[in-house]
Amino acid sequence: MKTNDIILQTATKVVLFLIILFSIHIFFAGHYTPGGGFVGGLLTSGAIVLLLLAFDMKTVSKILPVNYIHMIAVGLLFAIGTGAGALLFNVPFLTHAFGHVDLPILGDTSLHTATLFDLGVFLVVVGVTMTIIQTIGEDE
Repeated sequence: MKTNDIILQTATKVVLFLIILFSIHIFFAGHYTPGGGFVGGLLTSGAIVLLLLAFDMKTVSKILPVNYIHMIAVGLLFAIGTGAGALLFNVPFLTHAFGHVDLPILGDTSLHTATLFDLGVFLVVVGVTMTIIQTIGEDE
């Protein structure tokens, strides 16, 4: 039986955009305020789950053709790589480097290797949560 979910699907398209924007904001604000890769990853996973609720799994896999197992692996490489990169400079594991750069439009901007670590955490969280959700929700 086919259901008529036009209101849910239309609302999802708008709300998904807002959740992803907020997720990006939380990701980048996480170095100085609460947030970061973990919370940003959970928000992004929640947005994808909302897509799964509004549409079916086949449609979402066509929209987002992502292998979440590979996403976990790339995220782990980022997280471990930024932590182990400190060992190359004879400083303790997970010691992050930072600096200030004067960018043309943004002005004085601080760059941190912690952002790369947070990107790894973000990818791992999205990959793991979506793997769990899709495994639970699979039809056989």
